Amino acid sequence: MLAEAIMTKPVITTDGNATITEAVELMLSSKVSCLPVMDSDGALVGILSKSDLLRREELGTERMRPRWLEFDLGPGTIANDYVRSNGRIVHEVMTTNVIFGPPSASIADIVDLMMQHRINNVPIVDREKVVGIITRTDLLLVLIGALPKQDTTSTDDGLIRKAILAELQGQSWSGGDSIDVRVSEGVVELTGAIVDERQRKAAIVAAENVAGVRQVRDNFRRDPFSVTMVS
Repeated sequence: MLAEAIMTKPVITTDGNATITEAVELMLSSKVSCLPVMDSDGALVGILSKSDLLRREELGTERMRPRWLEFDLGPGTIANDYVRSNGRIVHEVMTTNVIFGPPSASIADIVDLMMQHRINNVPIVDREKVVGIITRTDLLLVLIGALPKQDTTSTDDGLIRKAILAELQGQSWSGGDSIDVRVSEGVVELTGAIVDERQRKAAIVAAENVAGVRQVRDNFRRDPFSVTMVS
């Protein structure tokens, strides 16, 4: 799935000369967590997010550092902190190094950008124009639509066991044939040796996701010398 299929549009934007008050009122009334900032030609020049408004003198949350650290950082860094805590105009406090993506980006590309840069919103830009934006909420909406509905209808126990084993054997963390699976009337029993507690949780999840499974019982034993984990 591509960015253009899930992005929010049209995008609520502001300009760099708007006041912080105007921008915050727009964010609240529009129920958005950020505002792309545009210049007079409609080009993206920044983004104002909730994170840009957390360190504020009005809230008593401005950044405070010991004098020795201020000396090490230098006057430029301290002056920049002051502007971000006290600025009243959008261009004074917005983030100027905007991370954005094209409409053709995949969801995986967008998530990679969010995780790598620790951001919550990715504007989608086409020919230097903002055509949409993807937020973490947009990704959750895709997720809820993709999650399978729980299916506990009666299914042949042999087919359930076969499906679970196939899933386990396709995962490098499972330790090959070290996990055994028994199924009776949709109740799955997992046994065998594991070397890491995280294998236990992963095996349970693998079983839970198979159609027809009503319950999963975990009877693993911990044996750090039983198999070699693949890192």
